[in-house]
Amino acid sequence: MSMNRRTVLVSAASMAVVAGTNLKADGHATHVVEMLNKHPEDKKQKMVFYPRTLKVKAGDTVMFKSVDKGHNSEAIGDMTPEGSEGWKGKISKDVEVTFDMPGVYGYKCTPHTAVGMVGLVVVEGEGMLDNLEAAKGVKQRGKAKKAFQEIWEEAEAAGMFEETTA
Repeated sequence: MSMNRRTVLVSAASMAVVAGTNLKADGHATHVVEMLNKHPEDKKQKMVFYPRTLKVKAGDTVMFKSVDKGHNSEAIGDMTPEGSEGWKGKISKDVEVTFDMPGVYGYKCTPHTAVGMVGLVVVEGEGMLDNLEAAKGVKQRGKAKKAFQEIWEEAEAAGMFEETTA
């Protein structure tokens, strides 16, 4: 079966949508992170971002989707690259964040940080690891401390800190 360019592009876009990523006309992607009361695969995990770790390209957007009410997404100031812009979404509202600067970005749900509702976005590009050790060194409280220990391990195991060549 032969495929023309349009079929290939439509197929690629369809697969990206299924995977929670939409390709924009400028070639950048929009990724979706859901804010949930319960993990979709493990109901014992409560108050979660799904996925809680994500690696994106500089210029990509992440939409923090308010699936369940009572959550938001907010940058953890000391866990973002120097010179980057933070964000603070409103409770129970979607928020879109475009990541132009490479680096490591920690984030939290403001009302549920203490119960471990935190996450990590790694933005590829030159200097992406410049703030990694500083971000890892930020003191966390409550269950966020354990959650970030797990996140660092998950991200490392997934190869999120390996620089890619385009």
